[in-house]
Order: sequence, then structure tokens, then C-alpha cells
Amino acid sequence: MLLNKSLIKAAVIISIALSAISASAQENAVTGTKRVMWEQVNISERNLYLGPGGAEMQPNLKKMQYLGKQGGGTQLKYRLKDSSGHEWVVKLGREAQSETAATRLLWAIGYPTEINYLVQKVNMQQIGNYSNVRFEARPDKIKRLEKWSWADNPFVGTNEFEGLKIMMAMFNNWDIKDENTAVLTDGSAHYYIISDLGATFGRLPEVAGGKSGRSVNKPEQYAEVRFIKQVRDGVIELDYSGKADSIIKTVKVEHGRWLADLLLQLSDKQIEDAFRAANYDDDEVKLLAQAFKARIKELDEATKPAPATTTATE
Repeated sequence: MLLNKSLIKAAVIISIALSAISASAQENAVTGTKRVMWEQVNISERNLYLGPGGAEMQPNLKKMQYLGKQGGGTQLKYRLKDSSGHEWVVKLGREAQSETAATRLLWAIGYPTEINYLVQKVNMQQIGNYSNVRFEARPDKIKRLEKWSWADNPFVGTNEFEGLKIMMAMFNNWDIKDENTAVLTDGSAHYYIISDLGATFGRLPEVAGGKSGRSVNKPEQYAEVRFIKQVRDGVIELDYSGKADSIIKTVKVEHGRWLADLLLQLSDKQIEDAFRAANYDDDEVKLLAQAFKARIKELDEATKPAPATTTATE
């Protein structure tokens, strides 16, 4: 019996639709492994001073073993093992404080992150004496997989990815590139994270993707920079000029609303604790917290539904 032409056409359409299923869904079907960029959490209960590692993962500095230099990035890094047997990638330099704070603020609202702490002083013969050193954990049970792409990943167009873009603009992160991403796995899921958040809380470059004018870890400069340029036709245009300008520049209002509803759950103390954990002084904590809260308010105002209009009748 010959198939009806309409049935053949329907079968072709179904085939095309199935081939368009996202890579994440295909992987889930084959391996059973989830892909995660964001998870719903109880934001009000998150301790932003201790961060994602909590009290139990804090570096034990009584005796440290030097394991060598750590490659990657522009900041000097070393690998150490502490007295508890935990391995750490130690970052020196101006990015240590800003990365510690940014990690906590992302983690606070449900984004998986690295586990890090800011250690005020490190004294070790092989690396010398340093202040404000970032310790980033390398847990035995967590494997590091491939990088993920900002331009092409399973989450493009979702609340979590669009919200992440806005967070990068909120942090003034001008160093957005694939090299600074990572996929971590504990065997049950693949977590899509940003592995380097150091180029934050400063000033964006004067020209998109350029170097002139940009800075990191400069609270006064961070507080001076604009966040949202305009909102028009359901689109938020961010006042952003980092490396991924074409990707970060615009987001839909509904995605901004999703993020605003998460950020509004943070208390003043939580936001301030994120900066205290990075060893900013009291004046810097106040300045950074006020600037970050001002951006939350700006996002909230920009994404509120327009008031209903009424037409007067005679």
C-alpha cells in the first residue's frame, strides 16, 4: 500500500524536529548525565562569608606542601596541598579579592561555582610572603572536563544563561572568553561554570574589547560605571564594553526579570559578607555593596511590568 503524501510530509517534519533537539537532551538520553548551569536554592540561607565550601573546606594552613606552578591565565598561580590533604590553586595579585567576592554572589543565587577562600597572609618558602591570596579548591571527587562556549552552548536563550550574561555585566567582568569557563562533574551531572572571575569590580574598557581604561578590583571605579543603557521594545541594552560585547550587550526583559527576582532575595548582610570574605576594608565593603545593590534596583526597575492604562469613557 502506498503511503498518503500528507503522512509522508508529516513524517519528514517530525524527523526535522527531532534532529533539532538540543545537544543536552541528546546527552541526557544516552548517558543519563544532567547538564546544569543553575539550580534553585534557598537564597536566604546561603552564607556568603564562607561561600560554597562552607566552614568544613577552609584551607588548613598549619603545614602546606608546595606542588609547583599552575599554568593558565595572566596572574601568578601555584598549586599547594594543605594539612588536611586538600589541593588548592593559589592565585596571587590584584584579581584575588574581586574573584572571591564575585564567586560568592553567583553561588548565592544558584549558579555552581568553584570553591574558593581569600587568605589574608600566606608565608611559604617556595613562593614567599603574600597578602590577600585566593585559594581555589581542587577536590578529588570533582573532575574537570572540556571548556564550554559562550557563543554555542546548551543553555543559549534560557533564563540561566541570559541571567549569567547580566551578572557578568553587573560585575563589570571585561574578560569573558571560553578559556575562562569549565565543565565540572561529580559523576551525576555536568556543571557549566565560569572558572575565572578575576577581571571584575573595576572599570570596563573605553572601547568594546579594548584595553584602554579597563581595571579590576577598583571599588571606586566600579561604583562610577553605568550598568543599563536603555530598555526598548522588550530588550535591555547593557552599558557593557568587554571582550564578549556582541554576546553580553543585550538581553530580553523577561530574562532580566527572572534574575531580578533572585537577586532581590539577597539581604544587605549577605551582599556585604561577600565583600568582607574578600578582605575589603569597611569603607570598600560599604561602597561595593551599595553599588551592587544599586544595580539590582536598576534591573528591578527596568524589568517591572508597565502599569496598565485605562481609557476614560464618557
